[in-house]
Amino acid sequence: MTDTAELQRRTAELLAAHPPTTTDRLDFLRARFDAGLAWVHYPEGLGGLGAPRSLQAVVDAALEAVGAPDNDPRRIGIGLGMAAPTILRYGTEEQKRRFLRPLWTGEEVWCQLFSEPGAGSDLAALGTRAVREGEDWVVNGQKVWTSSAHVARWAILIARTDPDVPKHAGITYFICDMTDPGVEVRPLRQITGEAEFNEVFLTDVRIPDARRLGEIGDGWRVAQTTLNNERVAIGGMRLPREGGMIGPVAKTWRERPELRTHELHQRLLKLWVEAEVARLTGERLRQQLTVGQPGPEGAGMKLGFARLNQEISGLEVELLGEEGLLYEDWTMRRPELVDFVGRDAGYRYLRAKGNSIEGGTSEILLNIVAERVLGLPAEPRTDKDVAWKDLAR
Repeated sequence: MTDTAELQRRTAELLAAHPPTTTDRLDFLRARFDAGLAWVHYPEGLGGLGAPRSLQAVVDAALEAVGAPDNDPRRIGIGLGMAAPTILRYGTEEQKRRFLRPLWTGEEVWCQLFSEPGAGSDLAALGTRAVREGEDWVVNGQKVWTSSAHVARWAILIARTDPDVPKHAGITYFICDMTDPGVEVRPLRQITGEAEFNEVFLTDVRIPDARRLGEIGDGWRVAQTTLNNERVAIGGMRLPREGGMIGPVAKTWRERPELRTHELHQRLLKLWVEAEVARLTGERLRQQLTVGQPGPEGAGMKLGFARLNQEISGLEVELLGEEGLLYEDWTMRRPELVDFVGRDAGYRYLRAKGNSIEGGTSEILLNIVAERVLGLPAEPRTDKDVAWKDLAR
């Protein structure tokens, strides 16, 4: 069994064979993956050693101490947090070996083609069609709010393959090549002035059946693995104390005493405590992940993350007064990642509005927490047993 001592030994061997100061960054990351030190809880040969997930911290700390490069996890978060666990659970051996290594090293960026203009909160109502033609599926439809689509090489995609059954039953899950003919990416300009989101049009896109994940018609179950991991990735990220949005506000409070009022002080104290509670709850959630797959608890974490970010950013704007209304750059840009802390208060306030939409709307997450965590009665659903083609749209 792999233990702390074994991981320390393997890490030392990696560093001896590939010194970070003289080894090309990508070469180092590939060597780390091949040594099983990328994500130690994954199987051998797939970047891991089948070790307890909690031991990843041993490797990370040792590599960070010597300045070894990481894989820029924020840039490839969709691949790491959503695509990889889904491929690991439902992918064929060929798919795992093809996709996981370049995904982890960051050589191939991923995006998520789930939401549609008429199927966001009710994702199972999606209308993008995939029709079987021999060994291929021909896909037509439109996806929306797709982060990183403009830089992605691959996408995880769900499409309707059987309109004659209830909406949850007729969905299949695919891996889509974003460079294939018929894939068109258009920017969606946001309230921040940027376009990190996109809409994606799929016109007669041919996807080989070999890039299907899971069984035909079982896409909704496969997608639940993706969605549960997404909520944990968004709401349960590891942070130090005063990490995230609360950090800049606390820093401003300490450095700018002239801005303080009693009322703002009380609100800051309340939000500081709530941010710390959320951080520690995230640690507990990650401990639970060491013994199983993420469950509906991730919905609660993501729900709290969205509310806190919006309240904290609002407090920051009020604290700064007129300064809080300034926004340094309205230039139309298409960033690869979201940088909350490295931007000004105006950006944080505007961008945080999207937190209650992305990764599942807060309204839907409230239903998930109520039904699947608290065990409250489910809302009545009149469309549960109706074929998708007969639903009103």
